[in-house]
Amino acid sequence: MTVGEVAQRSGVPVSTVHFYEAKGLIRATRSEGNQRRFPAVTLRYIAIIKVAQRTGIPLDEIRAALARFPAGSKLTAAQWRTLSEQWRAALDQRIRRLERLRDELDSCIGCGCLSLADCPLRNPDDALGAQGPGPRLLERP
Repeated sequence: MTVGEVAQRSGVPVSTVHFYEAKGLIRATRSEGNQRRFPAVTLRYIAIIKVAQRTGIPLDEIRAALARFPAGSKLTAAQWRTLSEQWRAALDQRIRRLERLRDELDSCIGCGCLSLADCPLRNPDDALGAQGPGPRLLERP
């Protein structure tokens, strides 16, 4: 398929197809006229990339995950299960952090700047301030 056909069928702009190729997420071959040609499996890879991006997985992690399988191969159900289990664990952790942040947002998020007045039980005498600047409680697992 040409880059235009990939873009049209995948629902992403041509520039995105080029970007994914430059980032090593998809691969093309060159025709005799030096035009890019993409295998049909590229559409599956772009779909996986789009789903992963929507869940907040960085492109570097997506590339690393896809690199575990032969380049340009159609992922099997077992390979997809491996990918999704890996991403699920990271997503579960991110969800827990976001829920904690949401629940703590109305009071103190443990950043130290609010601790003296607003968090005397969680951070008496600004003890967390001795650990250094920044959100000490926010960064916990």
